[in-house]
Amino acid sequence: MEGPRAAALAADPALGSGYFDAYAAVGLLAVIGVLFVAVAFSANRLLRPVIHSPEKLLTYECGVDPVGEGWAHTQLRYYVYAFLYVIFAVDAIYLFPWATVFAAAGFGAGTLVEMFVFLGFLAVGLLYAWKKGVLEWT
Repeated sequence: MEGPRAAALAADPALGSGYFDAYAAVGLLAVIGVLFVAVAFSANRLLRPVIHSPEKLLTYECGVDPVGEGWAHTQLRYYVYAFLYVIFAVDAIYLFPWATVFAAAGFGAGTLVEMFVFLGFLAVGLLYAWKKGVLEWT
């Protein structure tokens, strides 16, 4: 079976290995995905009912006429509570792997000191927020 094909395969091993077959499958899937989206949007445009009315031109189309300004104030404390939640969620996520490492042999004292330093930083942040009155809901 020594011939020009065998010589070409020996010179370039990627020629017969199907290296580009994976890229062809990804490309075909991308084309199918784009076609699916295009067909869905086209069908939506062709099949939807078009009814022009003055209500459609209102700012809100929920059935309630807009009253007042479109500007609404949001309390800053909601963001502060969300930020504190994220801080303590990260703390909780960090505690689970720490507990598993702490149980392993040879990691006891160093891991314990690291965790208390980490918890100390969180405690200082919580005390600062408490001292500033951020945690009071008034």
